[in-house]
Amino acid sequence: QLELVESGGGLVQPGGSLRLSCAASGFTLDYYAVAWFRQAPGKEREGVSCITSRGDSTNYADSVKGRFTISRDNAKNTVYLQMNSLKPEDTAVYYCRVGGDWGQGTQVTVSS
Repeated sequence: QLELVESGGGLVQPGGSLRLSCAASGFTLDYYAVAWFRQAPGKEREGVSCITSRGDSTNYADSVKGRFTISRDNAKNTVYLQMNSLKPEDTAVYYCRVGGDWGQGTQVTVSS
């Protein structure tokens, strides 16, 4: 059974860092591009970052460029999102997506 599980969210102060993980089971991530999305309360889900299957190309939303870094470890069947210099406006539920499949999300709250 194909499953994506996000983890690593939590409460962090402004300026802090978190690393999110998206672990896949039931299939091999090697062949797939992976994207991170987020959805803040009352807002539409938005794309944050994506990475190609080989990890040789990445893209970021303007709002996170220079602060977030996406990476992957195909040996661990996992994609990461390193989030630095977090801001209150980064508060959201973060999801990973592979093809048409989504994880359950992990909550990130940036607050003092």
